[in-house]
Amino acid sequence: MLIVSTVNVNGLRAAAKKGFTEWLAATEADVVACQEVRAEPDQLPGEVRSPEGWHVLHAPCATKGRSGVSLYSRHEPASVRIGFGEAEFEDSGRYAEMHLPGVVVASLYLPSGDVGTPRQDEKERFMTAFLPYLGELREKAAASGDEVVVVGDWNIAHAEIDLKNWRTNRKNSGFLPEERAWLSRVFDEAGYVDTQRRLDPEGPGPYTWWSYRGRAFDNDSGWRIDYVNATPGLASTVTSVVVERAATHDERWSDHAPVTATFDWDFPA
Repeated sequence: MLIVSTVNVNGLRAAAKKGFTEWLAATEADVVACQEVRAEPDQLPGEVRSPEGWHVLHAPCATKGRSGVSLYSRHEPASVRIGFGEAEFEDSGRYAEMHLPGVVVASLYLPSGDVGTPRQDEKERFMTAFLPYLGELREKAAASGDEVVVVGDWNIAHAEIDLKNWRTNRKNSGFLPEERAWLSRVFDEAGYVDTQRRLDPEGPGPYTWWSYRGRAFDNDSGWRIDYVNATPGLASTVTSVVVERAATHDERWSDHAPVTATFDWDFPA
């Protein structure tokens, strides 16, 4: 099997103190992708920076204390890449990939945006540049007989079943019509499959992020914005996608929950 987990850690140093380190030690995943690391590698404790048994790629943001993505793999990568060729985002800590035997695994932290501000403009520029890269990545992998899985915090709820309070969020970043249409293009044009919806097309949820405000977590008033999106060949082998939701609010170590996908797929010999 191939098991891939993704989680926005909301600051890896803080998450490590609250339970991430124990979670990483216990997971059966072959690959773990993190987003919103918000730390330079030398700022991380050793058991998170380079844990035994893992090959690690950290891609921090040039602006200290912001963004940052990481990848942990039990299999040694043939090559790695940070960024996707767009100068504005090369050192933004928003994209990294590992080329493993037969599969490319990428960690994505798409900008969150805020309607009417430069942050939304940044998000739109990122989406415009990233979509063609996704198509190119799939085509290059296919030419080599490889699959691709791009996981992470996509910061877009695709459909009404992907967030609890969709009616009141129709004009908010993360559920804008143009953002949802862009994510449809990821599936329809770039050729990726939302593995959660392959197994559970009806929903609602399961949600992967809950605001710390109010009682959002206790009421399961969340958003599904963390995705495991795979090329069709790999997606056809998915057997489960599980949101590892904490049992209680106090047991959370991030405002996101890990999403773990299991594929009936073996690494090539």
